Amino acid sequence: MRFVSFEVIIGNPRPGSRTAAAAVAAARAVAEAAGIDGEPGVIDLSEYGPGLLEATPPAEVAAALERVKAAQVLLVASPTYKATYTGLLKVFLDRIAGGALHGAVALPVLVMGAPQHALAVEVHLRPLLVELGATVPSPGLALLESELETIIRPPGAAGETPRPGSVLAEWAGQVVPAVRGALTAGAVR
Repeated sequence: MRFVSFEVIIGNPRPGSRTAAAAVAAARAVAEAAGIDGEPGVIDLSEYGPGLLEATPPAEVAAALERVKAAQVLLVASPTYKATYTGLLKVFLDRIAGGALHGAVALPVLVMGAPQHALAVEVHLRPLLVELGATVPSPGLALLESELETIIRPPGAAGETPRPGSVLAEWAGQVVPAVRGALTAGAVR
């Protein structure tokens, strides 16, 4: 497939989080299933901390925002906090004007502690991405923390590279037709 600008946004405030590893594994599963060449870019918001709150964003925050606005495919991941995504992710996405992601395909992913939060990906994160103008194919991915062991190797393990699990393969199979369709139809930038 042609080159596709694919970015992963990680909204976990802790560097090196399991959310980050799961997000990269999910992005790789989608890229592989869609036939997208290359490694998705990663924007780990834990690296930007207080800079996200400055009136004029520092250069590295401005560059991350430009990468997001230019991406054709975005995977947006967060742990579930208070039944929704993190404030860190919200602060970053609030810097993007409504409609600015028109032409991008966005894939929402939430990592949660309990299955009762499974709807948060559809009820909270999806509408935010739609408000920003992205096309958001169904379903979003809601991962239980207890499932992460089947998706990623523990931090520090030999060969730390996240590995796709059946949960990711199944989800990628569901969303890839919409991603591929948008890319083929030229609906994305």
